[in-house]
Amino acid sequence: MDIYRSPSGTESERRGDGVPPHPGVHRESDFMADGWRVFKIMAEFVSGFEMMSDAGPAVTVFGSTRVQPGSPEYLLAEKLGSLLAAEGFSVITGGGPGVMEAANKGAQNAGGASIGFNIKLPNQQQPNKYIDHDKLVSFQYFFVRKVMFIKYAQAFIALPGGFGTLDEISEAITLIYTGKSERFPVILVGRSYWEGFYRWVQETMQKEKGYIGPADLDFIYIEDSPEEVIAIIKGFYPDGYSLNF
Repeated sequence: MDIYRSPSGTESERRGDGVPPHPGVHRESDFMADGWRVFKIMAEFVSGFEMMSDAGPAVTVFGSTRVQPGSPEYLLAEKLGSLLAAEGFSVITGGGPGVMEAANKGAQNAGGASIGFNIKLPNQQQPNKYIDHDKLVSFQYFFVRKVMFIKYAQAFIALPGGFGTLDEISEAITLIYTGKSERFPVILVGRSYWEGFYRWVQETMQKEKGYIGPADLDFIYIEDSPEEVIAIIKGFYPDGYSLNF
């Protein structure tokens, strides 16, 4: 017997009281569909794991999709991609335009691995043309994509961006803070953009409220220099690189 569905009418109709069994719930859950969805999620994980199996040490770069080619932020991301590739890092981005495109472009032009983890959105974000043809995975589920960003990254680099960029760096910081991930540097690039945010974390969260401790910030950096970003990443791993979980 299906305890979640009735063959004739709703539970309230059978009781005759007109009161829905679960106030605020306007549709019945489709448990069969959820079961099949598990296989779609598994398939996305497998695709990502297989593609990254030979990627080697990697760095994930985030930033706004609205950055235009030729702008200072675009050129900075392109240079970072190039320097990372020259140091032997695969460059991972979200696969879209703006900062992501620039970092992929820099990596590809420098002869490095240029990886894109695209996301299927209602507005149909298209992958940029600087992702290696065998290094593109398009995800339906944000949480699967997030695992891929973090699992293989020796560092997160965040250029100026919006809510998506904040979401990614906040999750990485939380996973490191709670011990769910190995420690890796989270580098905020663009001091004039990030300084207010970082000062609020230091002054309000840490010093005024005591919600975090000083040691909780020792893997977060603010930089303007691409060369210094590379030095931070290399200096963070005196014993070599490894996966984060």
